[in-house]
Amino acid sequence: MPIQMITMPKWGLSMEQGQVNGWLKAIGDKVSKGDEVLDVETDKISSGVECAFEGTLRRQIAQEGDTLPVGALLAVVADPDTPDAEIDAAVEAFQRDFVPAAAEAGESGPQPEKTQIGGRTMRYLKLGEGGTPAILIHGFGGDLNNWLFNHAELAAHRTVWALDLPGHGESGKSVESGSADELAASVIAFMDDRGIDKAHLIGHSMGALIAMTVAATAPARVASLALIAGAGLGKEINQAYIDGFAQGSNRNALKPHLAKLFADPSLVTRQLVEDIVKYKRLEGVQEALGKIAAAAFVGGEQRAGYRERLAQLAPRTLVIWGAQDQIIPASHAQGLQGDIRVHVLDGKGHMVQMEAASEVNRLLDDFLGR
Repeated sequence: MPIQMITMPKWGLSMEQGQVNGWLKAIGDKVSKGDEVLDVETDKISSGVECAFEGTLRRQIAQEGDTLPVGALLAVVADPDTPDAEIDAAVEAFQRDFVPAAAEAGESGPQPEKTQIGGRTMRYLKLGEGGTPAILIHGFGGDLNNWLFNHAELAAHRTVWALDLPGHGESGKSVESGSADELAASVIAFMDDRGIDKAHLIGHSMGALIAMTVAATAPARVASLALIAGAGLGKEINQAYIDGFAQGSNRNALKPHLAKLFADPSLVTRQLVEDIVKYKRLEGVQEALGKIAAAAFVGGEQRAGYRERLAQLAPRTLVIWGAQDQIIPASHAQGLQGDIRVHVLDGKGHMVQMEAASEVNRLLDDFLGR
């Protein structure tokens, strides 16, 4: 095999650098495609850097604690019998020619935009071109950045839109009832505004409930449903999390609840918490989240659901869950009636699209088709 380089990945449009937290593989270890080789922390989240090929880890170029730009050399993978001199020469050539991606591009690429729909601001980000478009719908208290590790990957084969639901992110904070019907209507209105006749809907958590509600309301507009840790497929929900997130307004109050989103709570970075705190302090957010939570959840149960008619909502449906989900039980993925693809990923939590981004992206790409 040729000498292969593992470089600092770019997770999301705003990422410019990452800090090496530690190595998961040692020099001389065999590595396979999909193996996590080292942990990297960004200003959004910590995650493992996966190997894209098979071979032997021959060099650890980056050291624990190093902060390096996107594209910087982290490690070298090659056959065990590749001469050291050849590897040294390849590393020297890479380092000599490397230009940090941000400096080389001179710009940060596509940025979120805003549009006025029915007198309300909606923020969105469009990536990719062609094919049947996909729309990414975040969950309760989230925003389009919840798809940080998925958006660009999925957009390699189609147009992909991510949006901020009303009351969330940088969209308008006013909601009327805060019901799933109201939020689904905002998605349909967004599709009308952008000229999207039909789309694959990919929803996370409450976003899955919204996606199913769109499908129930306007079935001709939905090419397929992909539901990730979805609300609306069972009764139970962690009400303590919902209440704690909705009511918390400072770091100490919010961090314990945010830790429940991940199987590995160390993935909750300081910046992630600070971003949530800033959002929670925006005018209108507390009221909006209160209405949405009251409309969707009560006493540890979900008010609305589509479990019994899921197979009839869309031509094709995919369900993905993290087995260690502490917000909505992964058991809701079991026993679904009809021809529905179901994947439960062990060792992952509620934010499975972040914790197991590569696997989730592979499952979505396979389901959507290229």
